[in-house]
Amino acid sequence: MRRLAIDVQPGEYAVAKLAADAPVPPGLLDKTDPAVLVSITRTPHELSVICPAALAPAAQEVEDGWRLLTVRGPLAFNLTGIIAALAGELAAAGVALFSISTFDTDHVLVRGPELSTAVAALRASGHEVTLDV
Repeated sequence: MRRLAIDVQPGEYAVAKLAADAPVPPGLLDKTDPAVLVSITRTPHELSVICPAALAPAAQEVEDGWRLLTVRGPLAFNLTGIIAALAGELAAAGVALFSISTFDTDHVLVRGPELSTAVAALRASGHEVTLDV
C-alpha cells in the first residue's frame, strides 16, 4: 500500500439512525464550513446521518464520540485497497472503524478514546497523519 496523507479533523462526530421514511433533518446540508463533513444515506431500512456531534438529529439511535480521519485527495477512482489497507492496519491495532467514501476521497471514523492508538498504528504503517488540521 502506498503511503497516504491523513488528516484528523477537529471536533467529535455522531452517527445517527432514523426511520427509513424520516425526512432529512432540516439544516444539515446548509452548512458552509468546508471543514464539516455531513453524510446522509437512505436505504430501505434506515436513514443514516453522519455529522458533527453538535448537529446530530434526535434519532432512534445515536452513537457519538467519533473522530474523523480524512485521506487527502482527490483519489483516482482506479486506486484499489485504500479502505481495506486502513481497515487492516486499524484492526491489527484493535481499533474499530466506520468508513465513508466520497467522490474525492475516503474518510474513516474511530472512537475518540481510540484516536491515539489509531494514529500510532497508521503512522507505524508508514502513513503521514496530521492532527486537527
